[in-house]
Amino acid sequence: MQLQNILLASSLVSGLSLATDSSSSGANGYAPSKISCPDDGASLVRNASGLSTAEIDWLEKRDTNTKEALHSFLNRATSNFSDTSLLSTLFGSNSSNVPKIGIACSGGGYRAMLGGAGMIAAMDNRTDGANEHGLGGLLQSSTYLSGLSGGNWLTGTLAWNNWTSVQEIVDHMSESDSIWNITKSIVNPGGSDLTYTIERWESIVQEVQAKSDAGFNISLSDLWGRALSYNFFPSLPNAGSGLTWSSLRDVDVFKNGEMPLPITVADGRYPGTTVINLNATLFEFTPFEMGSWDPSLNAFTDVKYLGTKVINGKPVNKDQCVSGYDNAGFVIATSASLFNEFSLEATTSTYYQIINSFANRYVNNLSQDDDDIAIYAPNPFKDTEFVDRNYTSSIVDSDTLFLVDGGEDGQNLPLVPLIKKERDLDVVFALDISDNTDESWPSGVCMTNTYERQFSKQGKGMAFPYVPDVNTFVNLGLASKPTFFGCDATNLTDLEYIPPLVVYIPNTKYSFNGNQSTLKMNYNVTERLGMIRNGFEAATMGNFTDDSDFLGCIGCAIIRRKQESLNATLPSECTKCFTDYCWDGKLSTSASPELSGNSTNEGGAIASAISEATDGIPITALLGSSSSGNITSNSTISTSLNGTSNSNSSSNATSNLNSTSSSVSASSSTGSSSSSSTSSSAASKANGAAISYANTNTLMSLLGAITAIFGLI
Repeated sequence: MQLQNILLASSLVSGLSLATDSSSSGANGYAPSKISCPDDGASLVRNASGLSTAEIDWLEKRDTNTKEALHSFLNRATSNFSDTSLLSTLFGSNSSNVPKIGIACSGGGYRAMLGGAGMIAAMDNRTDGANEHGLGGLLQSSTYLSGLSGGNWLTGTLAWNNWTSVQEIVDHMSESDSIWNITKSIVNPGGSDLTYTIERWESIVQEVQAKSDAGFNISLSDLWGRALSYNFFPSLPNAGSGLTWSSLRDVDVFKNGEMPLPITVADGRYPGTTVINLNATLFEFTPFEMGSWDPSLNAFTDVKYLGTKVINGKPVNKDQCVSGYDNAGFVIATSASLFNEFSLEATTSTYYQIINSFANRYVNNLSQDDDDIAIYAPNPFKDTEFVDRNYTSSIVDSDTLFLVDGGEDGQNLPLVPLIKKERDLDVVFALDISDNTDESWPSGVCMTNTYERQFSKQGKGMAFPYVPDVNTFVNLGLASKPTFFGCDATNLTDLEYIPPLVVYIPNTKYSFNGNQSTLKMNYNVTERLGMIRNGFEAATMGNFTDDSDFLGCIGCAIIRRKQESLNATLPSECTKCFTDYCWDGKLSTSASPELSGNSTNEGGAIASAISEATDGIPITALLGSSSSGNITSNSTISTSLNGTSNSNSSSNATSNLNSTSSSVSASSSTGSSSSSSTSSSAASKANGAAISYANTNTLMSLLGAITAIFGLI
């Protein structure tokens, strides 16, 4: 990809040099560097036959911390129970009796990041009021924290900022250099200050070009990751250009087991294909490793040495390995790499030609060169020998590993890493901020997709509790309030093994319209606070105002598996909780009117909405008069720029996330979302970007046009 072309327009305006001096990145910059290989000469790849030694060693430290935190949490949760003797058994001398917890944060762009942040804040004892009105301490009691796409923006931000808290972010939200300062679009961070925007993008391009100059393939995900990093790591030099995924191993709060193990998820794409489904190879990244449990790969590699050319795990040059390829922003962008969805979903002629015109003119045949997805080359699993014999070996045969957004297979909740038997979890909290219904609320489809995957070829050795169909989820209200799945282990004996109990917590409205479109990529302070507060309330049944016993019921869900395995007496209060919150097996399969236009994954929904919004807009207006496409249209583009910007809020950030009042509400047109408003907003953004491009031919218009069409940046 010739990245210089992306800034061609800006050079005409700014006159700034576009020389890409790779030395500007230095040893700690974005470009990977050469280092010595491990002294023991061992393979960098292992068979996925169990947890890594590094993870096992780390768990010993984490278990010590979670035992104390969970005991405190359960003491509070069960303080009104008539009999709490079970806790004495669980927290006695046998540490294997202590329940283990995982939390999964769904994808969904900034909506998922902010709404999920509110839910995480409700579980964090560092949040003001979380112990009194929320689930404070549950986060400290958890062993694993997985994120996907927008959910990974949340988990990655917290983990790689020295395990900061949502409360800390909120306290500084009014500051211009704060984490998650997304008042302005990521494509135009300078707003009216065009020079600032140009300099930002020149810096990004130079950093990414340095990676190319070092001999590594690059893609849009490199640019995407560097741009996102300015929102997530603003206090780090060059917004974390030298921050790596593996560097978390050396941070004290992680080394000492004082935070959960973060896991991010991406989907593999076979070379020469575009379709992603439930049979896609599911990759996970931890600070220790990346790889897949799936039989189509069945291997993991040390994430620190990504970029090293290997054959069956052995470095081709045994004296020279690569370090720095695992840039934290790049890994975060990998999990949110939806670009290929737009090539896949290009079903209207106008939309298709818009994308291809841009690709041909500026990024050299985007889809044809696989530049639309995250490229990991050299392939760290080249010629790996652990693939199941019943599978094609195309992933390991390829010189390049291709990864895409972790939700493109329809599993928009990163549950698979948490339900693996090897991790031995008792309960998983599934925080679903997906956009599935006509009104952009979750439908439970990601739960049904994960359930169905266990019966596919890739689901070998996997178990997930029974869940209903999507219509039942919506018709019975299971997708709009917390619901427990897998409450009775005796009903799960036909599965591969007894899976964790799953506490499903969906996004729903309390004090703010949390159903914002995935296309919405800038939020002022008031909107950010509103989204976070609403997430807090959704996770706590309105700060327990809907059910004063909810905290105790969460405690019951946590202890359930251990109570069953020990054949201990269940507290009577838990019996009532399970009656209230466990899915009882009832079905309501009639077609739900709320699902008339829904899509089963975020990417398809976005692409469909953009296709509708841009259909009929002349390509010459979108790409300039020199567009090579021979398109004719009688459509005219409005000169209104409404929807292309978002004014900065003058309100001060408040640290009170658990207020039951609705003082922070959806006061602007962006405070609610529907299929029609999404299309209208996208059309308005595309129109505005088109006019800007046609009139000024600058960097902002070039990137603004294409990213407004993408709806991503």
